Amino acid sequence: MSTIFNGNVVALAGGVGGARLVYGLDRALPAGALQVIVNTGDDFEHWGLHISPDLDTIMYTLADLSPENRGWGIDGDTFHALREARRRGLEDWFQLGDRDLVTHLERTAALSRGASLTEVTQNLCRGLDVDRPVLPMADAPRPTTIVTTEGTQLAFQEWLVRARGVPEVKAVRHGGDGKASPRALDALDKADLIVICPSNPYVSIDPILELEGVRQALEETPVVAVSPIIDGRAVKGPLAAMIPQLSGQAPSAKAVANHYGDLLDGYAVHPGDGFEAPYPVLQTNILIQAREDRVVFARKLLELAEGLE
Repeated sequence: MSTIFNGNVVALAGGVGGARLVYGLDRALPAGALQVIVNTGDDFEHWGLHISPDLDTIMYTLADLSPENRGWGIDGDTFHALREARRRGLEDWFQLGDRDLVTHLERTAALSRGASLTEVTQNLCRGLDVDRPVLPMADAPRPTTIVTTEGTQLAFQEWLVRARGVPEVKAVRHGGDGKASPRALDALDKADLIVICPSNPYVSIDPILELEGVRQALEETPVVAVSPIIDGRAVKGPLAAMIPQLSGQAPSAKAVANHYGDLLDGYAVHPGDGFEAPYPVLQTNILIQAREDRVVFARKLLELAEGLE
């Protein structure tokens, strides 16, 4: 079922929160109206395999494979390979399920044959009957590094999963050549609306925004965003601790809006988290864990966008 919004929509997304909104937008918009540009700063190599956590979370969510309670991986997956790796003394800090492992094997093999990450992602989606354009933000590596107050530098997944996000963050750095994929830039060029999903702004959205040409595209296109913070807390992940560490502000919906600054033309927050802003602020339920809640919220967000001048 479509909404009143009839333009081309591009969502910028990463993580579980981003995937859930993408699911709602996909079900609320007409076929072919949505494209998703996904953070690849989390990508890393493990057991010799190319792992793309955010791409996979969004792909599995759109394929109705992700568990609602956990949000990542494949619902009902088993972990026999992980247990065998542990028995043999291999690193086991990153949980790879047996069915999930097939995705990483296929991706790694295709990349080694010279396919681009965009091409590989398209083929992986097709294999799961996901026909929506899921676009990596970049085809070349663009790793996110966490600089801690202890002076260490950790790849994002090592900081988040292996170190459980405990080391205090001093800075977030994004490597690589800074070039967006051609498909991502083309999607932004044709967009009538850009949606910043309720993803971590520092490690899921900034890696996209800092690519060449991306911020300029947002400045020229209506942008609505969704707060990843509810009543001072993050629904998932380390964002509530990162905001004061990196900005000196208390964790809040407003602090995230301040981070995006004048890119925003509209913003959605949870009831009670509203504030005065030079753009419309929609207060509604943004806790969208259940599939039906994602679609209901997506329609409200698109109605907000429809009303922008």
